[in-house]
Amino acid sequence: MAYKINASACTACGACEQECPNDAIYEKNGLFAIKADGCTECIGHYDDPQCIAACPADCIVVDKSVPRYQA
Repeated sequence: MAYKINASACTACGACEQECPNDAIYEKNGLFAIKADGCTECIGHYDDPQCIAACPADCIVVDKSVPRYQA
């Protein structure tokens, strides 16, 4: 499953964008969003999703509407 950013909790700090190895996180209207088709959950790069580890607001959640990434 890809991840998504809860916009109402996002502080727009940008910490997640810098950590994404796939450039799937981008700024939109002053907040950040994740391109579901670009999110690999960091599989093949790291053991754990780096955006979640970097987010100080804990606003990144699983997007259950998107199938789990298959490497």
